[in-house]
Amino acid sequence: MNVYVTGIGMISALGPDVATALESLRQTRSGLGPIRHVATRLQGCYVAGEVSFSDNELATRANLPDADLTRTTLLGYLAAEEAWRGAGLGLGDTARTGFISASTVGGTGHAEHYYQAFRDQQPTPAFIDTYDNADSTEFISRRLGICDVVTTINTACASSANAIVLGMRLIRQGVLDRVVVGGTDALARFTLNGFNSLLLLDPVPCKPFDAGRKGINLGEGAAYLVLESEAVARQRGARLWARLSGYGVANDAFHQTGSSPTGRGLQLAMRQALDRAQLAPAAIGYLNAHGTGTANNDLTEGQAIRAVFGEAVPPFSSTKPFTGHALGAAGSIEAVLSVLALTHGLIWPNLNFEQPIPEHGLVPAQVLRAAPELAHVLSTSAAMGGSCCALLFSQP
Repeated sequence: MNVYVTGIGMISALGPDVATALESLRQTRSGLGPIRHVATRLQGCYVAGEVSFSDNELATRANLPDADLTRTTLLGYLAAEEAWRGAGLGLGDTARTGFISASTVGGTGHAEHYYQAFRDQQPTPAFIDTYDNADSTEFISRRLGICDVVTTINTACASSANAIVLGMRLIRQGVLDRVVVGGTDALARFTLNGFNSLLLLDPVPCKPFDAGRKGINLGEGAAYLVLESEAVARQRGARLWARLSGYGVANDAFHQTGSSPTGRGLQLAMRQALDRAQLAPAAIGYLNAHGTGTANNDLTEGQAIRAVFGEAVPPFSSTKPFTGHALGAAGSIEAVLSVLALTHGLIWPNLNFEQPIPEHGLVPAQVLRAAPELAHVLSTSAAMGGSCCALLFSQP
């Protein structure tokens, strides 16, 4: 059964919606910059892919000015509503519809505002009610009127990519006709401090796949895709952005925080995606790589790419120098960017690259490229805990 992307929505450091993000990419304008909205001692020390609006401004944009919602929920609702509206859907649609959302930060940022009051035993219901990762999922699904299947996924940085896989499987297995899939995560002091303690943050814009890479730039945002069965999509005359033609899910099973020297998990995920799509590696016209800018990921992911594609590596890049690493939302943000690349026949550049990593010698795309014949795009995600995922999008 064919599964199609019929709607996309995104808010990120590239802008408040898909159209703005596309223009930023066309102008090769990075969204990385100083941290402004997270009250942390690390302000001025690191750059991040921060969404440019305050919580109050996000609430106003969402037409929810009086709601006490987490930043994670506000980002997710804005992106999901854009995807839902862009797909031409409303509350009256009766097809069996699910909502599968991913988050790793959840309401942590909100909880930080209430933590001291909680310790002082003052009433802090917002802290308790919104801390759970599923809080944003439940709110967004209610606002969109979705109730057939609603669930939340947390598999670290592969979370929203895995949400997309689960949604596709539910459609193919006949459980749902339509599903909104993706993820949302907001920056928080806890996250920044955690990655800083691991010595994984680069104080300047990151350099994925570069020999001199020093680490990641954290980001935030949300992205969702509407997936529909071919029958339902064609019956209502939906716009077909892309076909989700393949996927792969594997676990590197090597180390809790590092991938194996050969990137075995990513190898398996990419090969599974190609097999499910019944495509040879040479069919891939663009690879949107995970590319975090860390010493371990870019070395091992490069080895995995070499193992799958040999000497015929397709044009590839990491888009994290545009958006930062949005953790649980990274996979779906990069899925939307992959769909945009496919739709507009463009290959996004890997910003800041200078020298290849000696062990594999891979050189990513460094300038925006036109690719009018682009037919298949592969997007990879890898996570702590060894979770690896690959998504394959094809022309509809």
